[in-house]
Amino acid sequence: MANTILNPSIIAKAAVTLLENELVAAKQVYRGYEDEFDKKVNGYPVGATISIRKPTQFTVRSGATASIQDVVEGVETFTVDTQIGVDFNFTSVELTLQIEDLSERVLKPAMIRLANQIDVDVLSLYKGIWNWVGTPGQNIDAFSDFAKGPERLDLQAVPQGMRRGVISPSDKWALAGSQTALALPAVGTPAYRKGSLGMVGDVDLYMTQNVVTHTVGSTAGTPLVNGASQNVTYATAKATESVPGTQTLITDGWTASGAVIKEGDVFTIASVFAVNPITKATLPYLQQFVARADGTADGSGNLTITIAPAIITSGAFQTVSAAPADNAAITRVGTAATGYPQNMVFNRDAFGLVIVPMVSPPGAVDVSRESYKGVYARMIPYYTGSTDVSAFRLDILYGKKVLDPRQATRISGT
Repeated sequence: MANTILNPSIIAKAAVTLLENELVAAKQVYRGYEDEFDKKVNGYPVGATISIRKPTQFTVRSGATASIQDVVEGVETFTVDTQIGVDFNFTSVELTLQIEDLSERVLKPAMIRLANQIDVDVLSLYKGIWNWVGTPGQNIDAFSDFAKGPERLDLQAVPQGMRRGVISPSDKWALAGSQTALALPAVGTPAYRKGSLGMVGDVDLYMTQNVVTHTVGSTAGTPLVNGASQNVTYATAKATESVPGTQTLITDGWTASGAVIKEGDVFTIASVFAVNPITKATLPYLQQFVARADGTADGSGNLTITIAPAIITSGAFQTVSAAPADNAAITRVGTAATGYPQNMVFNRDAFGLVIVPMVSPPGAVDVSRESYKGVYARMIPYYTGSTDVSAFRLDILYGKKVLDPRQATRISGT
């Protein structure tokens, strides 16, 4: 058989195919915004952005008299700001290989590492999700435990049909073991024999070792809301510069200079209930809030927290039943300084991922950019004549974002 001299295009094509095959969480989120980036022939640099319109909402009038409402659309930016890659080199003799040999020996290990990094980055978006059902620290070892996730999505009026779930290996096997006791061969038998749970509660469920662990901040003290009427309007919240849809909440009662709240911490406020996002009816559980930035209490135990969702008490974008009262108690989810796996159940449109072709740098020779099922990779070779070695750099450029946090929930056992 004739030898095959591998060129950058062959390597890039094989590499990007292997990468797509290894993705787990990244395949479960919305990828449609990539069409918006498909405009530049020469690719995109790190930091390129597009604007995303967020849909408006309305209230329903009663009676025949018209009540005109403003059409208010939110806007967020989607940035491709994450560049990752793997670099390796070969002698000219080593490059005289079959692509199958190169894929198995070199490309597959490299692509597994890259795919895992993309999955970790996508799953790290949990920090923008405020719903968290179950009891942190408990495995999901019964269908009734897992059902709390899709139940919360139902209560939040999240559409069915495109629901996904990702759970840790420990939770997968705990749940798989519980299913074997059911008289459901289509679920129990595959779970027992293969460890595959398939569709559970109308959720397409996956296991991945890349489920991220969140460590709760050292939130010591007896935290309270400091000041009544800390609610805002949607117009104010959507104009928040750092993270749109947030606001600041002034609190006190923390351990002076010692209490730390971490981005991703979840808490409730006494007597502040969730509402159905469509009907605005009060729901039978307290609204959960998530800290969107780290914070540390000052010497008097005061701490201003950036939270989501914003506290909106009326109108089409209402998020809560009422504004918190002064000195309303704040109760965190989980135990301080303790880590918990961030299993999630979500609608596909809760998160977005964009992988785009990278720019071809001026002066680079034999640049190869290949795509496979919406995954792009750029390969650039460079040669060292004194050692007869060809080095290759493989780069991937992407961005990820929480598109609609209402359509996702974290989930623990009970």
